[in-house]
Amino acid sequence: MSPVIDVHTHMLNNAWLKLLEKHGRPRYTLKAVTGGLRAIHLDGAPFMTPVPEMFDWDLRIKNMDRVGIDVSVVSLTCPNAYWGGEAVSLEAAQVMNEEMAKARKAWPDRIQWFCSLPWQYEKAALAELKRSLKAGACGVMVLANIGGKALTDPAFAKIWKAIDDAKLPVLIHPTAPPGVAEMEMQQFQLVASIGFTTDTTLAVARMIYDGFFDRFQKLKIIASHGGGALPYLIGRLDQCYEHIPACRTRTQEKPSLHARRIYADSVVFTDEALAMAVSVFGSGNVLYGSDYPHTIGDPIGCLARVDRLPGGARERVRGGNAGRIFDFK
Repeated sequence: MSPVIDVHTHMLNNAWLKLLEKHGRPRYTLKAVTGGLRAIHLDGAPFMTPVPEMFDWDLRIKNMDRVGIDVSVVSLTCPNAYWGGEAVSLEAAQVMNEEMAKARKAWPDRIQWFCSLPWQYEKAALAELKRSLKAGACGVMVLANIGGKALTDPAFAKIWKAIDDAKLPVLIHPTAPPGVAEMEMQQFQLVASIGFTTDTTLAVARMIYDGFFDRFQKLKIIASHGGGALPYLIGRLDQCYEHIPACRTRTQEKPSLHARRIYADSVVFTDEALAMAVSVFGSGNVLYGSDYPHTIGDPIGCLARVDRLPGGARERVRGGNAGRIFDFK
């Protein structure tokens, strides 16, 4: 069977967490949630819970062996480095990029990594992209909104061009969507169940309608969590494209055709959801992901669902697709 390549899995370190605690206020805070763990909150709504496994590389390798994962492409999770001023944002990205580059050297056959960038600061972001690629990054991780700005905002155009020129995979990972306080998402920690997939869905739908995939044709977008709600809604996006003129102002191709140029991970929690992602994006465009070690990460279940796919699709999703789109060195 194909080697298993996990494209959606995270690590932290204490230096990054201390920076967030010191410079993330007043919007970002760490406080206890139901169950006793401390979670990162945005505007009072919890959305990311650091757990001990996020800080332990030896345990990661042990657990990869235990569940049958051959290679992990690790990334920083939300809120990434999009807080503080320019110096703090750059430092937050660099401390994690350097951590992951070090792990890559320690386990060259097991660890690859997506770099993080201070996207709000174009010059610093471009310099950090160049530095990270030299240090061995195999792609880029970006959140689905950057301080509330859409990924299609003109402020990010030069960064996207550099990524496109380098033909890199880009993991789009959600964070708390704008408006969490107004939507009262602090109740039941709704960011985890609803907010994240909403954030990804909005980001990629904007890209489709904005003509992003017409402008940038060499990079490879990987939409987290099975593409959010896009597999379920792609027909609705097509219907709006056909009947609402505003949806056709920047692209000449309907959304379901754009979707065949988008990659998605397998971090969904039913066989039916995975089958829908494979149907919409294509069996050549879905990649295994676990979301380890988040509290709702499920490396065993995600792999079991992949292994229940038909033979050819199973081999592609387990690792064949990732092996094709990544340039592991």
